[in-house]
Amino acid sequence: MGDHCSNKIDESSYKEPLLKNHGYHENCPGCKVEQARQRHEGVPIKYVFSVWMLTLCTTLPIGCLFPFLYFMVRDFGIAKEEADISSYAGYVGSSFMFGRGLSSIPWGIIADRYGRKYAIVTGIATVVVFNTLFGLSTSFWMAVSTRFLLGVLNGSIGPIKAYAIELFREEHQALGLSTVSAAWGMGLVLGPALGGYLAQPVEKYPHLFSKGSLFDKFPYFLPCLIISILAFAVLVACIWLPETLHNHKIIDVSDEDGEALNSEITGKKVHNDEILLLNWPLMSSIIIYCVFSLHDIAYTEVFSLWAVSPRWLGGLNFSTNGVGNVLSISGVSMLLYQILLYPFLEKVCGSVRLARISGVISIPILQSHPFIALLSGFPKDLLITFVSILMLCLSQTITTGLFLLQSRSVEQHQRGAANGIAMTGMSLFKALGPAGGGALLSWSEKRLDASFLPGPHMVFFVLNLVAALGLVMMFKPFLAEKKKNPSEQLE
Repeated sequence: MGDHCSNKIDESSYKEPLLKNHGYHENCPGCKVEQARQRHEGVPIKYVFSVWMLTLCTTLPIGCLFPFLYFMVRDFGIAKEEADISSYAGYVGSSFMFGRGLSSIPWGIIADRYGRKYAIVTGIATVVVFNTLFGLSTSFWMAVSTRFLLGVLNGSIGPIKAYAIELFREEHQALGLSTVSAAWGMGLVLGPALGGYLAQPVEKYPHLFSKGSLFDKFPYFLPCLIISILAFAVLVACIWLPETLHNHKIIDVSDEDGEALNSEITGKKVHNDEILLLNWPLMSSIIIYCVFSLHDIAYTEVFSLWAVSPRWLGGLNFSTNGVGNVLSISGVSMLLYQILLYPFLEKVCGSVRLARISGVISIPILQSHPFIALLSGFPKDLLITFVSILMLCLSQTITTGLFLLQSRSVEQHQRGAANGIAMTGMSLFKALGPAGGGALLSWSEKRLDASFLPGPHMVFFVLNLVAALGLVMMFKPFLAEKKKNPSEQLE
């Protein structure tokens, strides 16, 4: 450290000046959160619950419409033929992700400038308003516009991830991020379940909902209302939500003496930022992640529409309850797999190899879907549920492996920015999935007598082409990895 500080620094003698000069200001909300973290060493259960509920409210609206979307578009009367319903449904499904793709980076900037709480509260309020309006949609364009605005104005998932890091002490930050992931997975389970069980309540529960009531006029309003009520309760609770962003300028210790002082006191190095777009290990994993995101959302859309399509169009002729049952069982099974089985498999095979194996296995399973439609009764229900569980678990295996690659490709101080790039790319690709999948299913249902891949065989074949592209990209030379130790090297 040169002549400025030749003696060993005593941490205790410098701790208070550093806190005063570099972080702790009397009226700064971020400093108050940091002080609270220093005082309480245990797991902050209330913060775990807060992060869980914020993430759940953000996630529930994403998939709640899929079980009833086919019937909703049918009731709008915009499709001239029954086979065209899937195409229009795809546009409704895409509008949310398209809006989120446009606004993910701006919302990240807003959260950095005006606060995490501001971005999060705005996102939750957006769910309350526009998710309710979507359930009250009386036309195709009203449904598209409300879903688009729901995506544009709800950019809270990125700020929630940053919030989960900043609320917890360093030793509990992994718990914060795992809470976000677990709540996200639970939302993707509960959303479709609520949509499947609560849509068209007058037909399903006539003893509770009478003819001519509000829920008879708006048969898809109830699941949206339940989610909006939960979001409103969380919105009120946000009054007590602490802000973690500092309202003062944080000094950047960049000179030689400051770097040495920071290193000796905190044990951390001062890192130089790299241009993330030129970080090929990061960008290659993000590109592959975007390809599989496109595949996953297209499959989710196609599966829900195909399942409720009539048998003469090659579908399963399921009710919304039937779709809800399959998706709920699949979601719960996926969560159990992630908790109980995936860690063991990842330890044995490695995340990259396991992702590749999952990609290979998923291809024949996906192509088997149209053959399951030839069955009837309990065997059909049992087999399609089993296949749905496998597809969801394989998909999560690939996604988790790519998440790990992205995390290892950048230093910790740049993971937020890297996550913003991945979220934007994923959202834009996912915006293409529902529209493309719905249009493809609609087209395939018009060629039932084709000699090559008739009916739904074609749509699942095209989905497999996307999966095969992502699988090929998971090998060298396209995929690269920053090797931290020999056990993490690519094969």
